[in-house]
Amino acid sequence: MPSPQQTRAQASAITSGKTAPEAEPSATSQLRTLFDRPRLSPGQRRIAQYLIDHLTEAALLSITDLAERVGVSQPSVTRFASAVGFSGYPALRERLQSIALGTRAGGPPEENQGNELQAAVDAEMENLENLRRDLADPDRVIAVGRALSRSAPLTVLGLRISVSLAEYFAYAARRIHPDVRLVTVGGSVAYDALLQSREAGGTWVLAFSMPRHARETLTAVRVARRAGLKVALITDLALGPVADEADVTFATGTGSRLVFDSYAAPGLMCAALLQAMTDADPERTQARLEKYERVADQHQFFLKD
Repeated sequence: MPSPQQTRAQASAITSGKTAPEAEPSATSQLRTLFDRPRLSPGQRRIAQYLIDHLTEAALLSITDLAERVGVSQPSVTRFASAVGFSGYPALRERLQSIALGTRAGGPPEENQGNELQAAVDAEMENLENLRRDLADPDRVIAVGRALSRSAPLTVLGLRISVSLAEYFAYAARRIHPDVRLVTVGGSVAYDALLQSREAGGTWVLAFSMPRHARETLTAVRVARRAGLKVALITDLALGPVADEADVTFATGTGSRLVFDSYAAPGLMCAALLQAMTDADPERTQARLEKYERVADQHQFFLKD
């Protein structure tokens, strides 16, 4: 009799194609597409990130106020607007206002916001709703899941605060993949692990970069790329140095209403990629899950429910 995990693996395969074509992309996704231009300058990336982080407020700012908030010159804002395909800042602001109005129209009502803990939950619900919109077309997740499944070994990298997400992903991935290598220490230890992974035939690294973003994560990703490994990144920033180095970036919001961030959306993004890996090789998945269940029963890993 299959275990609950085996049954779920069989029943929850991802269907390719847009399952919800009527869903509007999230504001973050729309802005990411808008600003996805070849190599914006560091100053232009700062403007783009400010607009992503403060859309509702920024959509109403004059060019003078926006330049002051970001810490750049007014001509820099004008050049940024041109770089992302607009005739000038007024045209860009009009587009930002359109996106912001759409966000407010579909957002939660202002009343009944509750206490601070409830507000933190509301913020995470919004992050999950944005992720739901981004996953309306799951093809990119399916493609990356297949690539991660084929990479042997598969390296999972998470440093500092990102360790917990990396450990969760690696723990689950080992149930369905024969060689998963977890890297949670930076510096030369990470470099050795990445180089050895490539020498052993690995082709992909799944990296995590959560706030505050560690400089050593950026360095490790660069080492991986120089070694010939491709990098899939789960992070909260669609733009920035680490995202610039990655081959594929999945940007998901983190909860920042409390002293320490919460990771509901990144955790679900992990589960989606794990599902895509499961779907990529169902026969291997089934064989490995069956073997694991035999070992678990033999050694009594788990309590009986």
